[in-house]
Amino acid sequence: MGSQLKEADQARIVDTSRLIIQRGSKSFAVAARLFDQETRENAYMLYAWCRHCDDVIDNQELGFNSSPQPAEVTQAILRELRTKTQAAIDDEPSDDPVFEGLRYVLKRNEIPGSYALQLLDGFAMDAENHRYATLDDTLQYCYYVAGVVGIMMAYVMGARDTQALQRATDLGIAFQLTNIARDVHEDAAVNRVYLPADWLAEAGIPVGQIQQPEHARALAAVAERLLNEADRYYASAPEGLRALGFRSAWAVAAAQGVYRAIGQIVRERGATAWEERVIVRKRRKLLGLVEGGFDAARAALVDRYMQPAPRDRNLWTAPQLRENV
Repeated sequence: MGSQLKEADQARIVDTSRLIIQRGSKSFAVAARLFDQETRENAYMLYAWCRHCDDVIDNQELGFNSSPQPAEVTQAILRELRTKTQAAIDDEPSDDPVFEGLRYVLKRNEIPGSYALQLLDGFAMDAENHRYATLDDTLQYCYYVAGVVGIMMAYVMGARDTQALQRATDLGIAFQLTNIARDVHEDAAVNRVYLPADWLAEAGIPVGQIQQPEHARALAAVAERLLNEADRYYASAPEGLRALGFRSAWAVAAAQGVYRAIGQIVRERGATAWEERVIVRKRRKLLGLVEGGFDAARAALVDRYMQPAPRDRNLWTAPQLRENV
């Protein structure tokens, strides 16, 4: 059967993946509608696998209601994920639609399997309650759990150039830094702290007291510092749009607009940022679609014919992408 799927099987897998996205990430679901059908279906299947792996590692459903589970159970789940993912990389058919979808996407788009395994390395860091002493440690985690997803999505959208792949990692890292700032309290509740420990120490916040009201103002300052860092990666990412077709560039630019809006809301709320979950309203999402369309048009009609701005060499760079960046 190779990398081919029967039409009925593919339709079933795509439908399953689409439902997972619609329930687990409304923002991504909106942006994905901008893709052409083939790219959209591949994106659905890739996202469904990412979501599934994250959920079973954290014992949660669609990114919510995480609950503790014995470490040995988590490690057993991680081993099973690695085995099933390696089988998908090796083009071995599966009865599980999530892994069958992954198999198809990897082969159809010639995505190196190493990136899928690196995502699992990131989830392993969660399983082991890894601690992040410095910003570089946090950025490395962001690369593993989001930057490699950006790379795989770039392959799905037809990009192969090293420069374009690096810009894709920049956007993934920016997204994850935004997630960290938004979810500080939720993460701390399950003993996850992604903020750099040295930043927390400078702010006088003990790692085990992040949720305490007396540290709210100091925590808001640390979160803003992280969002400022995210802005550097957001600023770099649009240079990669020129490597994409118009519809893909539009989807990516629209998603970036929505995520930056999340960070802006966290900034505006300050010390009250974590009293309720940050949600981007429909009107702002629609604005992101419009702005993204203009960004995609500029990339296709103007930027594509100009020399791209050099990437800031002070941004974190994955070892395998360091050449010619």
